Amino acid sequence: MKQGVQGSPGRPVAALDGPDPAGRPLPVQRSSVRGQILDALRTALVTGELRPGEVYSAPVLGERFGVSATPVREAMQQLVLEGAVEVVPNRGFRVVERGARELAELAEVRALIEVPVMVRLARTVPAERWAGLRPLAEETVRAAATGCPAAYAESDRAFHGALLALAGNEQLVRIAEDLHRRAQWPPVRRGRAALVADAAEHVALLDALAAGDVDGVRSLVRRHFAGVG
Repeated sequence: MKQGVQGSPGRPVAALDGPDPAGRPLPVQRSSVRGQILDALRTALVTGELRPGEVYSAPVLGERFGVSATPVREAMQQLVLEGAVEVVPNRGFRVVERGARELAELAEVRALIEVPVMVRLARTVPAERWAGLRPLAEETVRAAATGCPAAYAESDRAFHGALLALAGNEQLVRIAEDLHRRAQWPPVRRGRAALVADAAEHVALLDALAAGDVDGVRSLVRRHFAGVG
């Protein structure tokens, strides 16, 4: 969100919380503006800059990004599909408010889908294959240490996506990622210590998978999801 991108000719897409410190937007292709705005909006959701219950107008956000309302509206429509915002006719888009019950339901659904897959992988994937995922697990630890929720959320999704990709089912990966994103909005206020503890579970899970410890994998995944990881 702090990095500028290029919108219409000569107009930089500014971050919601201010322009690039150097005041120099990065030149990118027009076709990528929507994608960069979508990424910026996702980050704003995770960090809480876009607040649950608040309504945001595409034209107003477009002014802040330095682009027309069209790419902002397109990005917001994608967030509607992802369940992060909802359309408010003639006003804009409201950030979805989720209570503890809905977040618990999302965690339960994630566990129902992913626990059996992880158990199967623990039984079938050779130990040496898991070594290739260790850098991703370690990246979550580094991201957690920064205390930045957006950085941690991105590394967290990358790690879980890479694990599930070993199952060879693209639909599974897409559905799991969608559920994961939904579970991260609105942001759960956790300090650095909580993020570090969450990331440590990634390393422990990887160790259990490499060891073929089915009971350990089952227990770790369920506990991890209960902590909204």
